Amino acid sequence: MALGPRNRPDHPLKEDDVRDAEILVGYDGSTDASVALDWAVEEARHSGQPVRLAYVFEWLTVASWVGPGVAPGVWPDDTARRQVEDLVRRAAADATAANPGLRITGEVYDGPPALVLQERSAEAGMLVLGSRGHGGFGGLLAGSTAVSVAAHAHCPVVVVRDGGGSAATDTSGRPVAVGVDGSEPSLVALGYAAERAAQRQLPLRVLHAWTPGPGGAAGVPDERAAVEQALEPWRRTFPQLAVTVDLESTSPSAMLIEASRDARLVVVGSRGRGGLAGMLLGSVSQQLIQHAACPVAVVRER
Repeated sequence: MALGPRNRPDHPLKEDDVRDAEILVGYDGSTDASVALDWAVEEARHSGQPVRLAYVFEWLTVASWVGPGVAPGVWPDDTARRQVEDLVRRAAADATAANPGLRITGEVYDGPPALVLQERSAEAGMLVLGSRGHGGFGGLLAGSTAVSVAAHAHCPVVVVRDGGGSAATDTSGRPVAVGVDGSEPSLVALGYAAERAAQRQLPLRVLHAWTPGPGGAAGVPDERAAVEQALEPWRRTFPQLAVTVDLESTSPSAMLIEASRDARLVVVGSRGRGGLAGMLLGSVSQQLIQHAACPVAVVRER
């Protein structure tokens, strides 16, 4: 595992920078979206960032003139549009009433949800999604929108599942866990996780899964040394940060999913060392979005 060219904390995140960028929440009134909103509001209480609810509506109509299938259409009537606007307005108003110090707004957008959220993420500090919305299928633990947006968004994407958001309000000091494999995306994720843990005064747990070579366990010191090298600049930047490093000879997905059971947040890069160049989202990231027991942040460089 080697250090990448942009992994050092030359410009660590500043609170003033964070406050300028809103937390964007994909919201459609579903249970998962409500859990995502609760998580985003809890985050905003710490950071002071404004929160914007984004309801993205794509009305599909039968397009017989282009052959069998469906195509983007228009809102069925003004009443449907007003109902959605009222839904978003009430959700923003209720969240504001419960959190009078925060600025929480809502907006309705037209178009394909994944594409619209991807475009809006270019100006957001964070994008928070439920794992499934009204368009999710029962057999899928994470909806296609969440996976697609995590693959293409310009800012960190946090996916929160109903039942997996309790860590957002947990005050018992659960750690921020991060997977590191030496790839550039994982080193970016390490910096993001270290900054968040330091700002929240939480422990940082660094996890590294490795495959033994011919020397077997003899390679452990080298693997640990590589992880410590990546951590060294962050230890200097945040000397008060409590850090633990865990190495296991197992699959990265299994190690991180297990760690998610006791974590407040699991952070991963968009692709790891084993990712294929043509894949925008790595298999580990996808596995975590599907199966993690706590919220998952997928991070990449802008």
